[in-house]
Amino acid sequence: MKSRLAISMATIALIIIIAVAVIAGAVYYFLMTKGPAEEFGGVIKIGVTVSLKGKYQREGDLALKGMQVAVKWVNEHGGVVVGGKRYNISLVYYDDESSPDRVPQLYSKLVEEDQVDILLAPYSSTLTKAAAPVAEQYKKVIISHGGASDSIFQQGYKYAVQVLTPATKYLRSIITLLKEQNDPDIKIALIYENTAFSSTVAKGAKEAIQEEGLNLVYEFAYEKGTQDFASIIEEAKAAGANVLLGGGHFQDGVALTQQAWQLGWKLKAIGILVAPTLPDFYETLGDAANGVMAPAQWEIGVKYSPEAAQQLGIEWYGPTNEEYVQMFQDMFGETPDYHATEATAAVLFAVKAIEKAGSLDSDAIRAAASQLDIMTCFGRIKIDPATGIQVAHQMVVIQWQNGEKKIIYPPEAAEANPIYPATNWWER
Repeated sequence: MKSRLAISMATIALIIIIAVAVIAGAVYYFLMTKGPAEEFGGVIKIGVTVSLKGKYQREGDLALKGMQVAVKWVNEHGGVVVGGKRYNISLVYYDDESSPDRVPQLYSKLVEEDQVDILLAPYSSTLTKAAAPVAEQYKKVIISHGGASDSIFQQGYKYAVQVLTPATKYLRSIITLLKEQNDPDIKIALIYENTAFSSTVAKGAKEAIQEEGLNLVYEFAYEKGTQDFASIIEEAKAAGANVLLGGGHFQDGVALTQQAWQLGWKLKAIGILVAPTLPDFYETLGDAANGVMAPAQWEIGVKYSPEAAQQLGIEWYGPTNEEYVQMFQDMFGETPDYHATEATAAVLFAVKAIEKAGSLDSDAIRAAASQLDIMTCFGRIKIDPATGIQVAHQMVVIQWQNGEKKIIYPPEAAEANPIYPATNWWER
């Protein structure tokens, strides 16, 4: 009995010795291979203004929260490795109060007084246009997360780059989706609000329609505030249009869709800006909402993933979509929307550009940004090296199906197949 006990104790001792040796070996290997990158180098400052008052208050609040989620994720996952040292990132921000007049002064302060290393632009094209010249003056890279206007990147700025899809490509995903239906009888009516944003979207849509070889049979730009679309719809019907694209904002988008339904317009597809992305769209229109599509920068439920990135042969960086949504909810008690997620993507893109540059030099960071092709929970991000405009991020296309909003495009983000033609509109 004592002999067996002695053998048993000896066996246990041997196992402990082996385990200790294995752990010691692993620690030694880690220190030898990862040790240099674990040396703490300090904090990299990211500067930005956000709209916490005024016209863009809600969007600015969401953008700030999206940035804060990204900062937390990066710092909890090794920070930023530059020159063999690990850095945390911090956010330095001021309230621009949605005022383009405040923006230049605040961005000068971020550079001169706070000595930030890289900049993020404010929300909206208007405020981004006010910030970009300041970044150019100080030779600081500035990443636009909420300025969709193409014109920002047509000024010859060297240091401005963009992570969101530009306005001219807002309807391109829907037009590509239409082309993929292989329907030779598509006849498009483009009916849109006569504002700077919607007109820019329409300009890009016309280019995409022509490139895809589709048929545009009717075009009309209605004035802001228009609520009576009857005569416009009758003209489009008379032109033979069976696809409706356009809109502008929520109220006119709802009115245009509702009147098209009430006037019995037989449509194979409907793509409307902004309005269908909101739950109120279905609550207002009921069955008329079913089949309607809309472009969106991002939606909860997108299927972007490390596996999707691998299939495309590009790097994945950041939390998965599920992790991101959960982090956002845990931190703020609400769910993110695209305003938050595009801001998250801007921080992640900044981190990868700095790491790839291996330096905090602005010219090195800008050069590195031109070489990046990554996927995040926001989608794919790649810029045109010359202009900095976004070229890879595709607008997500949503479609109302049986009372539920479903992501139907692009394939790597989709959770459902598109319904084409829109049964309730086409077969009535």
